[in-house]
Amino acid sequence: MIGLRSISKNKQTINSISKSFYCTSSSSVKLSVTRLIDGYRTHGHLAANIDPLARMERIRSQLLDLDRYNLVKGQSIPSTIDLINQDLTNLDQVVDFLENAYCSDVTAQFDHIESIEEKAWLYEKFEQLQHQNPSKSEKINILKNLIKSEIFDQFMQKKFPTFKRYGLEGNESMMVSCDSIFRESAKNQLKNVVIGMPHRGRLNLLVQMCNYPAKDFFWKVKGNSEFSEGILGVGDVTSHIAVSTDLQFNSDGSKESVHVSLIHNPSHLEAVDPVAAGKTRAKQFYEKKEGGSESLCLMLHGDAAVAGQGVVTETLQLSQLSGFNIGGCVHVIVNNQIGFTTIPTNGRSNRYSSDIGKFIGAPIIVVNSQSPEQVEKVSKLAVEYRQKFKKDIIIDLIGWRKFGHNEVDEPSFTQPTMYQNIRKRQSIPQKYATQIINEGIFTEQELLEFTQKEQAILEEQFQLSTPENFKYSPMDHLQGKWSGLIQSKHIADDSKLDTGYSVEELSEIANDSVKVPSDFQVHQRLLRSFSNARLEKLKQNQADWATAESMAVGSLMKQGYNVRISGQDVGRGTFSQRHFNLTEQNSDRIYQPLNNMGAKGELDVVNSNLSEFAVLCYEYGYSLESPNTLPIWEAQFGDFINGAQIAIDQFVTSGESKWLRQSGIVILLPHGFDGAGPEHSSCRIERFLQLSDTEAVNVKDDTLINQETNFYFINPSTPANYFHALRRQMIRNYRKPLIVAGPKVLLRHPNCFSTLNEMAPGTHFQPVLSDPDTINNPSTIKRVIFCSGKVFYDLQDERKAKNLNDVAIIRLEQIAPFPYQRIQEEINRYSNATKFAWVQEEQQNGGCWSFVEPRFKQRYSQTSQIKYIGRPPLAASATGISSIHKKEVSQLLIDAFNF
Repeated sequence: MIGLRSISKNKQTINSISKSFYCTSSSSVKLSVTRLIDGYRTHGHLAANIDPLARMERIRSQLLDLDRYNLVKGQSIPSTIDLINQDLTNLDQVVDFLENAYCSDVTAQFDHIESIEEKAWLYEKFEQLQHQNPSKSEKINILKNLIKSEIFDQFMQKKFPTFKRYGLEGNESMMVSCDSIFRESAKNQLKNVVIGMPHRGRLNLLVQMCNYPAKDFFWKVKGNSEFSEGILGVGDVTSHIAVSTDLQFNSDGSKESVHVSLIHNPSHLEAVDPVAAGKTRAKQFYEKKEGGSESLCLMLHGDAAVAGQGVVTETLQLSQLSGFNIGGCVHVIVNNQIGFTTIPTNGRSNRYSSDIGKFIGAPIIVVNSQSPEQVEKVSKLAVEYRQKFKKDIIIDLIGWRKFGHNEVDEPSFTQPTMYQNIRKRQSIPQKYATQIINEGIFTEQELLEFTQKEQAILEEQFQLSTPENFKYSPMDHLQGKWSGLIQSKHIADDSKLDTGYSVEELSEIANDSVKVPSDFQVHQRLLRSFSNARLEKLKQNQADWATAESMAVGSLMKQGYNVRISGQDVGRGTFSQRHFNLTEQNSDRIYQPLNNMGAKGELDVVNSNLSEFAVLCYEYGYSLESPNTLPIWEAQFGDFINGAQIAIDQFVTSGESKWLRQSGIVILLPHGFDGAGPEHSSCRIERFLQLSDTEAVNVKDDTLINQETNFYFINPSTPANYFHALRRQMIRNYRKPLIVAGPKVLLRHPNCFSTLNEMAPGTHFQPVLSDPDTINNPSTIKRVIFCSGKVFYDLQDERKAKNLNDVAIIRLEQIAPFPYQRIQEEINRYSNATKFAWVQEEQQNGGCWSFVEPRFKQRYSQTSQIKYIGRPPLAASATGISSIHKKEVSQLLIDAFNF
């Protein structure tokens, strides 16, 4: 049984109190009928026949009892035309109407919605569904979708009996719902439907509705690659495959179409939800630019996962935020009443898995999967609601799961009585076939012929999947908006990629970045420390970190690229350094200078809610739509990235290799040990480097070390290099994620600035920075320090204070892919050096050390004995005791120059 009882134990007391409010006058009868209607609307769902297995507890609330309102059966009543849009004058008619609406095999919950307008619309539309009967052609279409799903599952069971296909048996009505949503979307002139869904029923939808070539699917199931020859990638399992297709429909004699994108998903349940939402938002952005219509996001969920996974709540919370709103999402919960072996009473604390939508005011419709016609009707209603109110809506489709979590699992180990029930049941497709055959709409012969035809199609495709017959279908890799880009196979030489820009125009962009209208009052302190300080630096031909960022973004916008930056407080910046958004002090009006300089591209600045996981996934999804937007997500502090670790592991660092989907997303992670403690010091560089797929063993093999990597990780120490890194993301002819261990102290460090000439045409990102203090006298150098990030400035100051002339300090600005050639050049420069050390401010079991050590020791003979200098191993990333931090800093600088 499911859920919690919500009926009063004090029935007698409540009844005696409630009856005192009613009498038999006409106005009071009308009021009583109104209360009865409200009772059905709020509590009718508890008594609904929505569980095909009859395991859910059905509760007859007191609010449905006539005697509660001093009403009796057969009573004459005033017309209800103004209450339920039905001219009923007999109480029995009203009760029948309400029973059919709320206590049958479909029900709804709308009472939690704040908007009176929405509730009134929903009550009327939902209650009228009982008077809507699908046409003959619609019923035949419903049957065909059900039968096609069943045929697919049976075919797979026959051909691949041990294959984990996560079949749809017991909830085939999902196909009816999807088809209805697609058709209604096309009818509403929507161009696109973006689908995020898990494994259950995915293969049915993929092949039987979304046109994924069955022969390619069977080829993959047999253990072959989904990628044709010459394409690099590790691939993924079949239940994660995606497809993009155009669906054509005939409606009222006219042809309508919609483009459907079923996007890739990982097995981390519900993680795909914000990805789908982000991709939808990006589609809407480009449609708006092109003057087209919007796109719809369809999310399919499992009942256990939608209730249990926190990313669902995070994603729903984004639904009405201005920077993330996608005009509403249609959610369909494919409810099997079980999650692996977890029954509902162990899987959630509320009655319905769909209750999760209540906190955003989403309408909830619950329907018995054994009533596919009701599924069809509510799915159409869902799209209609979304189109009218631009908000999320949830359909809870309650069915069952014929087999275990997968087809080789035995579910009766843990749910014996449930599966005794299931194994006695007629399938939903066959049950519905019997119904419409009895109605004379379809004949047994027609059913047989349709079944044989569909089986023959699958068999023919199966034969085409044999080695002697198979040929790959055309792939959608780097097509459409991505046409012209390449799959990079070898690490490019940055010195050959000019990411510089006109110095004169950069100066104009920097000036424009602080320019506001004459009636716009900027905070005086900000005017002095930010705007005027930037202009003063420009007079000296210099730029600090934030200015370089503005110039990078502004120059890309001038070249026609769009830039989207999101995250917590990104408009201002965690450290009050960015100020892409300026706030008028008398009105709170926001002004974005970079969007008012006449550039071709747009800057979208999105201050997000306090979410890492969902927001990063959203931005990743956004990045998949077009290579013409630079997508940036910034963590408030780099330490908080572990709240989005699933996004990093399953999407950002592995998405291209698994799915051939490139992303140019930039992830900014403020990092640095400055005494702020364990949660404000480290972006966990070591974890990212562990995810890099660069060669670490055979590092003397130039072929292996020059193979393209899955993402780029940099720890830049100059504004110019940061400028070039951002521009490199868009200028090169492929896209790779870029992880930036960003600065905190360096944002205002007196020595951390770059000249505009370092960003001029002909300049580029430098993966390694030479030591500016020793480059002209290399023969005197006996010791070489390699380091990365802000520790360089501490080392430089310490060397100067100690007046040391025999130590060179080389900065690795890019850690992955490892800059072998440039490091060799630096080693060759200091040919008299005999001692080498890697110095880092991070602890020994963190930072870059574990990544750089085998590469230094194995690639170069000179650094085969390179020494580690840094903090000792720590359980936390940093100490929270300021006195200990100061001692560690002091000891680090002592050790750095005593090796």
